[in-house]
Amino acid sequence: MILVGIDWSEEWHDVCLMDEGGRVLGRRRIDDSPAGLTQLQSLIAEHAEEPAEVAIGIETPHGLLVRALQAAGYTIYAVNPLAASRYRDRYAVSKKKSDRGDAMMLADLVRTDRHRHRQLGEDSEPGEAIKVLARSHKSLIWTRQQLGNQLRSALHEFYPGFLDAFGDHLCEADSLALLERAPTPAQGRALALAKITSALRRAGRRNVEQRAAEIHDALRAPQLEQPALVARAQGVAAAALASILKDVIARIDHLEKELGASLKGHPDAEIYLSLPGLGTVLGARVMAEFGDDPNRYQDGKARKNYAGTSPITQASGRTKVVLARFIRNDRLADACQRWAFSAISASPGARRYYDAQRARKKGHQEALRILANRLVGVLHGCLRHHQLYREDVAWPQVEDAAA
Repeated sequence: MILVGIDWSEEWHDVCLMDEGGRVLGRRRIDDSPAGLTQLQSLIAEHAEEPAEVAIGIETPHGLLVRALQAAGYTIYAVNPLAASRYRDRYAVSKKKSDRGDAMMLADLVRTDRHRHRQLGEDSEPGEAIKVLARSHKSLIWTRQQLGNQLRSALHEFYPGFLDAFGDHLCEADSLALLERAPTPAQGRALALAKITSALRRAGRRNVEQRAAEIHDALRAPQLEQPALVARAQGVAAAALASILKDVIARIDHLEKELGASLKGHPDAEIYLSLPGLGTVLGARVMAEFGDDPNRYQDGKARKNYAGTSPITQASGRTKVVLARFIRNDRLADACQRWAFSAISASPGARRYYDAQRARKKGHQEALRILANRLVGVLHGCLRHHQLYREDVAWPQVEDAAA
């Protein structure tokens, strides 16, 4: 075997080749370009005849370089940067660091400890496409939340009447349309009831007369105000935020449609959507973060560990503590927690299992995590045997709730 360590960056990559005895065979710094990839493959070809004889350690699981190396047939180990930093201490307790040294450390890591690391999975192109769309969709939702918080904070400074009028519905189409039409308290007071009603109808509201009257009264209620010139400037800024929010919301809706279409075309979609609590968006998120490589997870336990739903045990001497797993894929952990919450309403078996955990004095979030752990195991079984979800198999009537 030829072991290769790559310390990557945006502009160049440091490469180190090592044999199984730990002898350095070559070093090189290559550009992040097709020419650099050709140099890397030429260097490897000087010492290895077949791609199967090469194992590569790198600190990222994605990117054009990783994709090209996978396509060439090399075995790749994507090493977590935290784990790599701990390995670095084996070579220098002085905490010194260099790109050249990191490349050698990664090559030596895959030489001695590659059996302790998971090989990079090879997801299908449809699976990769779903991952891109699902992550972009979730990121835009986070952006919407951030912009909504900014807008709420800005309105609190000069336009409290608008907050009173819309409350928790500030980031919806009708409120944003009205804010663009009347971005200052003076303009809000002058807004006619008919215009408010018309804006609510255009936003898709029904039975708007009573709601329009409530908004009209809230905008005209007495409130503390900034000087007119300051209020106008703050209104311009608030209207700009409202316009950006409307565009983000429209992009979220567009991505959701694209995500649904991509998921329907995946061969595993029917299995995912058969599980209780998984709809189009949540099912796509779960599939995206797990990946669709059938050989990525050795068993259900490995899948649960990756999801972060299984607990960890810390034992030393007479002390033994079981804790939640916090080093995990946060996007996947969030999706599994939401999945468990939705499954409570969709599956009688999931509801019984959740209630059994609460009866054991588990808190709501802990009970959801335990339920999510069970659901991940059920998903693994369905995928492994290519079967749709069955309530009677997943949740037998007589079961050990603590299992």
